Amino acid sequence: QDEAGDFVIATGEDHSVRDFCQIAFSRANLDFEDFVTVDPRFYRPDEVTILRGDSGLAKKKLGWEPKHSFDDLVNEMVDADLAIRCRAGLQPTKGELPESILRPE
Repeated sequence: QDEAGDFVIATGEDHSVRDFCQIAFSRANLDFEDFVTVDPRFYRPDEVTILRGDSGLAKKKLGWEPKHSFDDLVNEMVDADLAIRCRAGLQPTKGELPESILRPE
């Protein structure tokens, strides 16, 4: 494209912080409830019920569409972090690493 623009890059799916935690911690074979404390003081105000990214402009102007699911994206993020920990000789204190981390392709 000839001119710069601002584009939202999003799946268009709804997910909570709890969803993110469940997916991320389960990727490392951990239960997020053993590590995450929920404090109601930090809940969003009632008027904000759903936050969802709309990548319609990116699709229209750039032909961009999401190719990965939310689960895939979270798992990829966790895999990258766990791989760094493995290379540094650090292991989670509970749970086991996924085979994809121990033997990357």
